Amino acid sequence: MSAPLLLGWDDWASLFVHFLMLSLMQFGGAISVSADMQRFLVEDKGWLAQSQFADAIALAQAAPGPNVLFVALMGWHLGMNTGSPAAAFAGVALTMAGILLPSSILNYQVAQWGHRNRELRAVRAFRLGMAPIVIGMLLATSWLIAGAGSQTSNWPLWLLAAVSCLVIWRTRLHLLWMLGAGALLGALGFV
Repeated sequence: MSAPLLLGWDDWASLFVHFLMLSLMQFGGAISVSADMQRFLVEDKGWLAQSQFADAIALAQAAPGPNVLFVALMGWHLGMNTGSPAAAFAGVALTMAGILLPSSILNYQVAQWGHRNRELRAVRAFRLGMAPIVIGMLLATSWLIAGAGSQTSNWPLWLLAAVSCLVIWRTRLHLLWMLGAGALLGALGFV
């Protein structure tokens, strides 16, 4: 086992400020700035091992819940590398507050402004223009996830996705029923 990290108040402040700045650069979620997190935590500071960094992302992607949890895992690993469980909680608090606060406040303020000015032509145009972009990003993500194997061997998955889209579009059935049906079909080996 390597020697525990010795972090001073300036190091903790540096961690917090760095994650504050990353928060304002994250378009597409915290995962979009993970390369800079890796550079800062692994390469520049040496506070995390590359394996700890990769494991945090892999675990957060595999676990249910928001993907931003990998940031909490990085803070946890950093604190545990100091040898103190209390520092692990401090690492979680600092990284999560840093990555969430600025973007949340900015989103809230912009949403309030947009709601107050919803009749402005520019606001309406922005909302109308964002809809196809969001749909395109969701379709691209679906294509990447479903395309892990060859496209022809995934025909049951594509069929399930198409049927799910039609059911959601044409009925008022809650999305959780679709997720449950997909999970059941996957557990039974159909998709």
